[in-house]
Amino acid sequence: MAINIKSLKFDADEKLLAYVNKKVEKLEKFFDNMGNIDVTLSLLPDTPENKAVQVKTHLPGEDLIIERNAKTFEEAVTGAADAMKEKIVRFKEKKFDK
Repeated sequence: MAINIKSLKFDADEKLLAYVNKKVEKLEKFFDNMGNIDVTLSLLPDTPENKAVQVKTHLPGEDLIIERNAKTFEEAVTGAADAMKEKIVRFKEKKFDK
């Protein structure tokens, strides 16, 4: 599994990139055949929760996408990673528990 991180409209520092990698790499535990994970970090204008994170992963037969906004990138990444974990578990149960 490879984690691809893009930052739009700003340059992410090493500390933020390390935090994103740490949170997102934990998703691999929940599905064996997980493809690449794409993480997009962006700034939204004129809103209090202006840090946006999109996490997209490729599972066999389906792409899963989660988007979260927050006041900090760390909050948004944590929320998106937790939501993606739940979505992966639901996908796995639906696909393999038939």
